[in-house]
Amino acid sequence: MDITHRSEKEKSDNAKKMMLWFGIVSLIMAFAGWTSAYIVSSSREDWLKDFDLPSAFFWSTLIIVVSSVTYFLAVQATKKDKKSTASTYLWVTLALGVAFIVLQFVGFSQLIGSGFYFTGPTSSITMSYIFLIAVVHVAHVLAGLVSLIVVIVNQMKGKYSSSEVNGLEIGATFWHFLDLLWVYLILFFYLYR
Repeated sequence: MDITHRSEKEKSDNAKKMMLWFGIVSLIMAFAGWTSAYIVSSSREDWLKDFDLPSAFFWSTLIIVVSSVTYFLAVQATKKDKKSTASTYLWVTLALGVAFIVLQFVGFSQLIGSGFYFTGPTSSITMSYIFLIAVVHVAHVLAGLVSLIVVIVNQMKGKYSSSEVNGLEIGATFWHFLDLLWVYLILFFYLYR
């Protein structure tokens, strides 16, 4: 397709998608660096080798996977012009996203309650990495929630329809990425202890 014949809206939509993918690739690189550092540091003598991940982390994994499904269903409903159904799925996704963050903090509390600290004289480098990586992911989920709120507001204003789903799809792509990233991280932490 000749790019000179595309409308300004198509060019704008493509630019937004490209910026999202630049951001996603940057995040992949950052988390790859942190998980690589985790692996390299695991050869230290003071590395914790026998610890259990908090149960809240596993429950939060289930929650974020379900939230990805509800976001997908919202996009599909919008493509069929089922605005009420799409709105319901978006609100459910928001609630699940908040539940994910709450469960992450419950997980942090469980770690601390088990005597694992990320800083201070009784801290361990292992927990410092886990806290760092998980907290940075939570920060990005918060950004995803802000994005989701913008999508919900736009949905309420009637900006999305079967012929206009770009903003919704961009938000969903970011959300699905965060979902996949957490699944990778929880598997990484579970398998590489």
